[in-house]
Amino acid sequence: MRKPLFYLSLLTSLTLVSCSTILNNLPGVYTIPVQQGNIIEQSMIDQLRPGMSKRQVLYIMGSPMLDDVFHKNRWDYMFSNHPSGEDRIQQQISLFFDNDQIVGIQGDFRPSAVPVIKSSNESNVDVPKRDLEKTLWEIISGTIGADKTEAKPKPAKNELETDGLPL
Repeated sequence: MRKPLFYLSLLTSLTLVSCSTILNNLPGVYTIPVQQGNIIEQSMIDQLRPGMSKRQVLYIMGSPMLDDVFHKNRWDYMFSNHPSGEDRIQQQISLFFDNDQIVGIQGDFRPSAVPVIKSSNESNVDVPKRDLEKTLWEIISGTIGADKTEAKPKPAKNELETDGLPL
């Protein structure tokens, strides 16, 4: 009685363990390609130049994937993509800073020798100046007649008042 129970439990455990392997390799089953990390493109790397500030690099590349506490002057960007049925693609680049300016690039990409100027489609809009004589609350309270208080006159700078009588 013990041998069949042992073989049954062994067969069940092997079947459960192998389910992920079997299900991942079934033909015709769609698996979602998962991209992880920052998408890194050569056009982004071409825009980087020595002497750029961290803020400029942040605008071009986005926030780094790894921000090491022990290496504050090093930003690491990593990209991993595993399309279904294909080999995993991994790319990484490390940017080195000195005095908040980029001094070095290391990784799978190399910047081009010719500076790349990215054109901008942004435009400026002129907004007319607002008339700010009254605040919004003064306008609202003035239209409903709730503003009945009169402003008290300010005393002159050289007059001191004591119980309403000048000294």
